Amino acid sequence: MKRGRDQFNKIKPIICIITKTLHVVPRNIRVKLFEHYRKTKGKKGLLIRYVLLKTIAKSVGENVSIHPDVYLLNIDKLSIGNNVSIHPMCYFEAWGGITIGDDVSIAHAVTVLSVNHIYSEVDVPIKDQGIEVRPTEIKSNVWIGAKASILGGVIVNTGSIVATGAVVAKNVEENTVVGGVPARRIKLREGV
Repeated sequence: MKRGRDQFNKIKPIICIITKTLHVVPRNIRVKLFEHYRKTKGKKGLLIRYVLLKTIAKSVGENVSIHPDVYLLNIDKLSIGNNVSIHPMCYFEAWGGITIGDDVSIAHAVTVLSVNHIYSEVDVPIKDQGIEVRPTEIKSNVWIGAKASILGGVIVNTGSIVATGAVVAKNVEENTVVGGVPARRIKLREGV
């Protein structure tokens, strides 16, 4: 069975032509097309979302797989490296900036935020206090398990694993496995 990157390299010249051609379409229409094709399954859906994403995100590397039903908000502040997979039902709010490195696997139903509610005024309803933007970074060679949440301002360092269902509110050290609510270090990865 061929890996995704092998299949990507085979059609890379076609992807480049389509991406260049799409730049003549107004950006707001490309965003609407991305939303329209959110549920399209199979290789067709992966290809359409990839070429559209390359024309609307801050940056997108090679062999990026955005599966069906992924919600990406404020895509213009999203940067994705090479060989990244984002599986179904994920939700990314990139208003404060989200950066994803190379070789990252994000399982289904993961939430990644770059904003937090302000709640310091006890006499003002929280919904009326606004939000603060906080850049979030997932470095290279990271695996984020299903239904995990990465909160705004967090850095998940290289070689780390975020366990299923974890809520990550603080930075994750390199080559560390974290889990729980809130996420805590479970162990260092084997061989580290």
